[in-house]
Amino acid sequence: VQLQASGGGSVQAGGSLKLSCIVSGTTFSRNGVGWYRQAPGMERELVAALSTSGATNYPDSVKGRFTISRDNAKNTIYLQMNSLKPEDTAVYYCNAGAIGRVVTGIFTSWGQGTQVTVSS
Repeated sequence: VQLQASGGGSVQAGGSLKLSCIVSGTTFSRNGVGWYRQAPGMERELVAALSTSGATNYPDSVKGRFTISRDNAKNTIYLQMNSLKPEDTAVYYCNAGAIGRVVTGIFTSWGQGTQVTVSS
């Protein structure tokens, strides 16, 4: 699976960003998809998951602020991030696979990620 994440940048607290991730090398429409983030010195964590049936999963830290979506025609995953906080600062990654793997984040291959920096 090849993953190309983009859309990161630097914003002030309260701002918004929309991340995109193009997925290739797999049957995209049959896979669950997810967004993750890793801050310096921290482990990578799940921030949003979306199953093929449309079920979503968000941790409390981003619930109500982040929205994951997908466009199967474009093999693309999106993450709309609103009301950003300094603690959202991290490198954001995407991935796709069976929903169990998406929720646990157990993948051997990751793309380069995209940096999100939120200043106070």
